Amino acid sequence: MRETGGTRTEWTFLTSHARVLLTISRDPGVRLRDIASICGVTERTVQAIITDLQEAGCLTRSRAGDGRRNRYAIVRGSRFRHPAEAGQIAGLLALLAAPPGAVESRDDE
Repeated sequence: MRETGGTRTEWTFLTSHARVLLTISRDPGVRLRDIASICGVTERTVQAIITDLQEAGCLTRSRAGDGRRNRYAIVRGSRFRHPAEAGQIAGLLALLAAPPGAVESRDDE
């Protein structure tokens, strides 16, 4: 978090891990440098996050057909690690990856 000039700090809703997963869900063949640029972190951070996600069973990595690039796959049955988010990761990614306007807001609740 960064200071914004007063006593309050600037924060974001998603963690870097969630941003990396979301970026990969939108383009499974995305390059590390592009993930880093989109997520606002370094390539080294992205490498560490991808390793974390693989070790947690949320993500697999293989070589793309050209043999030069990686191709990622999100393990659809993977679940959040914390009990407060008891659900499958795929559901959140589907919601967040939807094009703007595809998910209606519900002001009546």
